[in-house]
Amino acid sequence: MVLALVSLNYPAIDSFLGRILSSNQEVFVERIIDGDTVESSIGNVRLLGINTPERGEKYYPEAKEFLSSMVFNKTVMLEYGKERRDKYNRTLAYIFLDGKNINIDMVKNGFANYYFYDGRDKYSDALEDAWGECIEKKINLCELSSNQCSSCITVNPSFVINNCAVACNITAWQIKGEGREKFIFNQTILQKNEKISFVLDITNSSRSLFLRDEEGNLVLWKKA
Repeated sequence: MVLALVSLNYPAIDSFLGRILSSNQEVFVERIIDGDTVESSIGNVRLLGINTPERGEKYYPEAKEFLSSMVFNKTVMLEYGKERRDKYNRTLAYIFLDGKNINIDMVKNGFANYYFYDGRDKYSDALEDAWGECIEKKINLCELSSNQCSSCITVNPSFVINNCAVACNITAWQIKGEGREKFIFNQTILQKNEKISFVLDITNSSRSLFLRDEEGNLVLWKKA
């Protein structure tokens, strides 16, 4: 028994337990996969609290490039949330560089919207504030639509309503949730005071809806 105890490597055990129990971890960013996912020295990391455009969507390359300019080939600090991994086995974390929350910076600069997949956490208010700053600056994902109907179209969780004095062509407009949920209107002309229903799966804790025109510019957003 004594020999067994002596043979234990206590520093190694302490180090291992520290990594397991800590809510923070330092990693090296080896590759940028897209605007909200990086490959690191511990595997793929999905940035918590945000969602960026998918491949083929407006601002996809810009979001990826912005994240790359911030963290590629750098050592960063991960801060974990409620869950450590998602269904794709990616690590879920906030990324910090020199004390700055990169996830929040992505939203503030219009390359992501907030996305509270696992519910709210201590950074949720800051992420919403960052989206508010983006809306004020009207940049990138917060660039407002110039369509003549953009100021009088409204949306609720089930309908888009035309409150304009004229008919509105909303063909190729889309309703998006906080995550990947999306509904695209095909060949749709709404007459004055007409409404049209849509179906959007927002089961993954999405709390907000984003209406975008045919060019991908923001018509409106609202909490669902």
